[in-house]
Amino acid sequence: MMDLSTILLFISTFFLISLTPGMCMTLALSLGMSIGVRKTCWMMYGELLGVAIVAISAVLGVATLMLSSPLLFLLFKVIGACYLSYLAIQMWRSKGTLSLHGKISTSQQTDISALFKQGFFTAIANPKGWAFMVSLLPPFINKSYALPPQLFVLVTIILICEFVCMFIYATGGKGLSLLLAKHENVKILNKTSALLMFFVAIWLVMS
Repeated sequence: MMDLSTILLFISTFFLISLTPGMCMTLALSLGMSIGVRKTCWMMYGELLGVAIVAISAVLGVATLMLSSPLLFLLFKVIGACYLSYLAIQMWRSKGTLSLHGKISTSQQTDISALFKQGFFTAIANPKGWAFMVSLLPPFINKSYALPPQLFVLVTIILICEFVCMFIYATGGKGLSLLLAKHENVKILNKTSALLMFFVAIWLVMS
């Protein structure tokens, strides 16, 4: 179905990238502190649905391109590698600041559907999320194996990583907020993810 080494590399890559402070993670942290973990989970469920749609769409688009035009797919991989390298450089040069996103009104804090929609549209409407998925997933698709099993494995790993990281942020509360408020801690996390992302970019070109 998929090589174990490829699965392990994807897990380590995506988990570290998910763990870095971004829109969804800081949203989970902010809501976890203001309305509690249990209610924040509804935002997380919506975000996971959105991420699943983005990931599946990205994989199917890449697979279609791979089968229809190998030369175009090669060009696409090079562009994707360049974009990943650009993201890695931006993460490496990050000043390590943490800003809390997604505060909602008091009336919405008890509205489960509002929380779910907020998480869903945060994932769907994020252009960087689409670009990142399209750039990251190609090196992990193997033409020697059937696509559906690979799609299931990749999306499952993505959703598990996303949920675990959001749960860490949501339950971290003030302690995690204070930890990430220290620029050096965020810088270390960003630099680690940047190195791993740059490695994937090199692998993407060479694969």
